[in-house]
Amino acid sequence: MIWTIQVMAIIVIWLSFWSLIPRDEWWIRGADFPRLQILVLGFIAFVLFLVIEHPWTWFNQLLFIGLIASLAYQLKMVLPYTFVWKNQVKQVKPDQLDPQRQISLIVSNVLTTNNKYHLLVEQIQTYQPDLVLTLETDQTWQNEMSVIEADYPYRVAVPLDNLYGMHLYSKLKLSNTQVKFILSDDLPSIHTTVILRSGQPVRLYCLHPKPPSPTEAKDSTLRDAELLIVGDQIKDLDESCIVMGDLNDVAWSRTTRLFQRISGLLDPRVGRHYVNTFHADYPFFRWSLDHVFHSTDFALVHMERLPHMGSDHFPVFLVLQTGRVFEQIQEEQEQTDEDEQEAQKAIKEGIQKADTEEKIVTDEITMAYREAGKVS
Repeated sequence: MIWTIQVMAIIVIWLSFWSLIPRDEWWIRGADFPRLQILVLGFIAFVLFLVIEHPWTWFNQLLFIGLIASLAYQLKMVLPYTFVWKNQVKQVKPDQLDPQRQISLIVSNVLTTNNKYHLLVEQIQTYQPDLVLTLETDQTWQNEMSVIEADYPYRVAVPLDNLYGMHLYSKLKLSNTQVKFILSDDLPSIHTTVILRSGQPVRLYCLHPKPPSPTEAKDSTLRDAELLIVGDQIKDLDESCIVMGDLNDVAWSRTTRLFQRISGLLDPRVGRHYVNTFHADYPFFRWSLDHVFHSTDFALVHMERLPHMGSDHFPVFLVLQTGRVFEQIQEEQEQTDEDEQEAQKAIKEGIQKADTEEKIVTDEITMAYREAGKVS
């Protein structure tokens, strides 16, 4: 029995150390994802170390100390996304509710091969969100979703067969809408401005970069760069902002946390719960890939993971409300000089990698970095 405990402890210690390596290869960055699973395995090993009788040799003592250190590190990474932490985003009180200043949205990675179109349509008709962002949508999905178009007069359609198509449906007016291909000609992102019922404009970014994996991208360089390019743009904006989509990164990764510090955006999950959206079919192997970040003038009205709709992702439903009072009591995370340097380095590496792979990088965002001298 003791050897089983030793193997479990070694796996937890090794994966915890592995995730600290500052490299972008998928087989290293992959250790960012299953922190909850590593934590569960580590706690089981910890308990077994204490309750199973065995000799406390120097090797077992060393493993036990390493296991404790690993558990402490994993807890540090995931505890902010539980109720024991302070809320990063305030809850709107009942007497503060104002539908004119609210925006509701559904984000759903539909899985291109999923043919249970009616399940997502039913959720949209039930929740009646102001915005619907669908990811991995192709022309077939666009055709099947046409039944909701009467309720959503403002639409941005990017049907693709490469698992990176996206569609934005809106009840609210959209302006200054652009479909951008920041670092690759096959990875679109939607940039637009949503006009709330109160007349307030909100800048909206819809993203879906490639994940680091053996079947998608060999490393996270382009994913990280795209996210940080958007974050770098947002930090210079003096307006309300929302970033949403399947970022193919977990909330507790170093890139996502760096993005928050660079952009100044908040995460409503902090101090509440994980909202693990992937994988919908395997309860033990789930983490948060679908995200909604927003500026400090938004507070949370409601957040919910919606039921299974045939995809490998669960949809997410959020209702946010904007107001100066929230901006005064909510603070963005502090950005350091080291953060700025790390972000610019990642952006530069991403653009250079896109050049090397002969991807289209003539997008105005990339060109702006070139003109500013940030990329040679």
